[in-house]
Amino acid sequence: MCRTWLLVIGIWFWSSWNLTAAEPNRLSLAEIQRGWILLFDGQTLFGWRRESRANWRVEQGAIVVDEGQPGLLRTASQFSDYRLRLEYRAPSGTNSGVFVHTSPRPKNPRSDCYEVNLADPQTSPFPTGSLVGRHRGADAPPLDGKWHALEVLVQGAVVRVWVDGKLVSHYRDPRPLGRGYIGLQFNRGPVAFRSIRLKPLGLKPLLDAQLSRWRSFPGKPARFHIDAQGVLHVRGGPGQLETRDQFGDFVLQMEVRVNAPGLNSGVFFRCIPGKFWQGYESQIHNGYLADPTQPADYGTGGFYRRQKARRIVAQDRKWFVKTLVVVGNHMACWVNGYQVSDWTDRRPEHENPRRGCRRTPGTIALQAHDPTTNLSFRNIRIAELRPRGK
Repeated sequence: MCRTWLLVIGIWFWSSWNLTAAEPNRLSLAEIQRGWILLFDGQTLFGWRRESRANWRVEQGAIVVDEGQPGLLRTASQFSDYRLRLEYRAPSGTNSGVFVHTSPRPKNPRSDCYEVNLADPQTSPFPTGSLVGRHRGADAPPLDGKWHALEVLVQGAVVRVWVDGKLVSHYRDPRPLGRGYIGLQFNRGPVAFRSIRLKPLGLKPLLDAQLSRWRSFPGKPARFHIDAQGVLHVRGGPGQLETRDQFGDFVLQMEVRVNAPGLNSGVFFRCIPGKFWQGYESQIHNGYLADPTQPADYGTGGFYRRQKARRIVAQDRKWFVKTLVVVGNHMACWVNGYQVSDWTDRRPEHENPRRGCRRTPGTIALQAHDPTTNLSFRNIRIAELRPRGK
């Protein structure tokens, strides 16, 4: 009985995953549907990397730091065009920042990152909201130990910064940086961050009514068709629906519905073109064992045979949003905006991702696993990530 109630409570918690936008470190249902993802889960530093010996930690739902070696806590994933929102808190005298399009250990904010400063005018010539070494922003609220909202739009050559809803910086870079990591800086004084979320921009649709950008693998029993509402239905199997184009480094978003309990499918990427199920596989399987932290078969968002999802977030018979970010030998997946995987392929290079690390572009394929397959897909969109600028 006790175990049953724990499972019920767990299912309720994840099915109602943040319907209130005001709650820290949560996404509203509307944000999830619009493609926002959380970079900080409010409890752990999953998906982040320390680049200096500072005491980065999680306290009371915030990432905090107050002593150690200056440097960054940065994302493991890289991004290109996006809208970033977060909240920060720091007392007067602190000098910190939020770095976008950054290298892991930037040397010069004028060339290898955009440093959105967090500092008062008496502390730095680039006060809060300014881009250090590039642009001095308009007046922003002082550091006063209270929570403030920061928003950064990075799109091509343009960087815009808002503080508490007010536009304080608008900068156009003559030499755009392309893609990079997102970093939180420890420089001088205590600082805290929370509600760190990102919406990828520039994604283009992959589906049309004729499936003109896709081809099904010949000689297999699976069926693929688009209905009048633009929903792709995948039935039976085995089989594979593969893109005609190839993609290397990208952000891929889609909505998925598993139409019966316990079904198995996957999204393959960097596939060997024209080969059957020969790529990395981002799993689709919503089953779990004792609780949602124990996927039954790598779990939705896990990388099959490489890394299990750390939690089952999606539910069968309900639409969910899946976001996949792949750059170089690193890949990560979010389900309903919650990051479930973060994996770096350190195997030797190989043409076939089943046997080694494939960095070169390949096709994307949707899997029809077996005769029981019954899945639906919609709003499949992708953006290729621009190479890092010189």
